Amino acid sequence: MIIEQSEQIIREVSKAFTGKDEIIRKVLMTIYAGGHILLEDCPGVGKTTLALAFSKALGLDYQRVQFTPDTLPSDITGFSMFNRQTNQFEYREGAAACNLLLADEINRTSPKTQSALLEAMEEHRVTVDGATHRLPDPFICIATQNPLGTTGTQPLPESQMDRFMVRLSIGYPATEDQVRILKARRYVNPLDEIQKIASR
Repeated sequence: MIIEQSEQIIREVSKAFTGKDEIIRKVLMTIYAGGHILLEDCPGVGKTTLALAFSKALGLDYQRVQFTPDTLPSDITGFSMFNRQTNQFEYREGAAACNLLLADEINRTSPKTQSALLEAMEEHRVTVDGATHRLPDPFICIATQNPLGTTGTQPLPESQMDRFMVRLSIGYPATEDQVRILKARRYVNPLDEIQKIASR
């Protein structure tokens, strides 16, 4: 049962992420093991497409955070806002309140913002103003980073690297796969063709 379902998931993800079945299998194994994934590669190899394809095939709620130097920790964890009608502070969820979080270009933001993910990735919860909020189950983080030395990047601290179960490099597709990718995108977006195989 699980093997058949896994093969179906791989087939669906392959509709949008062509020519890299080994990467798809490794990401799926990591998701089954309850781990987080770090994809390190140059822009344009399909890191974001891979994460979105998995969210659709697995029926997961998906959020994406584009990490930039001005991204704040509250963008990830959420924040408290004062409600004048009730005269109380109310919690507003951040991007981490989902099943699959894509932390895009994680090494382009400050260490303070990166550290907002530490509790979420390790304990599947966030703490805001002393109050702890559970994240949905499952919670998976797929983070991407540009190669070190690229303009505006900084190395991830050891505590952040420790939260990832695997670190993968995708690489450019072969020439024949590039042609298939171009043909597949001529009239439709392959992401729209992905069928939901599983539920959270």
